[in-house]
Amino acid sequence: MSTKTRLLLLCLLSAPLWSQADDKTIYGLNEHVALPDFGLEVPAKLDTGAQTASLSARDIERFKRNGKSWVRFYLAIDEAHDRPIELPLQRISKIKRRAGDFDPEEEKTYTPRPVVELNLCMGKAKRSIEVNLTDRSAFQYPLLIGSDALSRFGALVDPDLKYAAGKPGCIIESDADE
Repeated sequence: MSTKTRLLLLCLLSAPLWSQADDKTIYGLNEHVALPDFGLEVPAKLDTGAQTASLSARDIERFKRNGKSWVRFYLAIDEAHDRPIELPLQRISKIKRRAGDFDPEEEKTYTPRPVVELNLCMGKAKRSIEVNLTDRSAFQYPLLIGSDALSRFGALVDPDLKYAAGKPGCIIESDADE
């Protein structure tokens, strides 16, 4: 087989991969994310190694409203967020404990966390995603976006970039899985 033929074959076989990459948006390791339901913008860490998204919350309480499970919490982002937020509880997630967070005398190897659904705007895309609630005030970023949400955003993450998408624009609204 000639070199030209091999090159042509390689190009033809690679074409489907190029078209898939065209449908993706490149984001940096950190991005500005708007939480339109709260009129707030926060810095977020994009983490392909985490499955779920986590939002910094405190004083998290589960309660019943009209026979349905709800959760009440305060944003643990800064002192300005002193009003409670109440949202329907979607489910309880089981987050694996890290080695430093695991007590061998305690049999649970996971931490249960309440999960709510929130709208997030990153770049020009707005998506509704599930977010678990936990106190992230000891971390640099109040919002961690895991692989489930990154898939919904059609994201490719370049760890060499920061804030590649710019300020959130929320022009495209879509709740469809991508």
